[in-house]
Amino acid sequence: MNRDPKNLLLDQFQAVVGETLIRHKSILDVMSKSQEANARANRAVAKAVTTCGCVRIDAGKQEIPQDASLYDLGRHMNDHVEGTMCDHCLETLEAELGREMFYLAALCNAFGLNLHDVILKEHQRVSALGVFHAT
Repeated sequence: MNRDPKNLLLDQFQAVVGETLIRHKSILDVMSKSQEANARANRAVAKAVTTCGCVRIDAGKQEIPQDASLYDLGRHMNDHVEGTMCDHCLETLEAELGREMFYLAALCNAFGLNLHDVILKEHQRVSALGVFHAT
């Protein structure tokens, strides 16, 4: 498949993951390391709240007006995050998300999937379904 040069980054990233993943090449290792990376990303968010305090979680029931249409829901839903992550917490979260991406690429490699194609197909599904893709 011909790729736009701007889209080669994902292909290059996936190739580098394939070349550098040696010790945890087993699919069982890839799956467990992927879960571990996800847990570490979640922990980075929790520590930003509980240890650093740069952000706050102010969660409650989502308040949606009764007359809101499906198309209006996005404007009424709250992410419950208050504040902005400091540079240190943001850097930590970014690193943990990078590890998640690494193991996502490794999972794609294990099954002969192209990460760029996976993302492209998901983009097409989300774009085509619009608000009906709501998850």
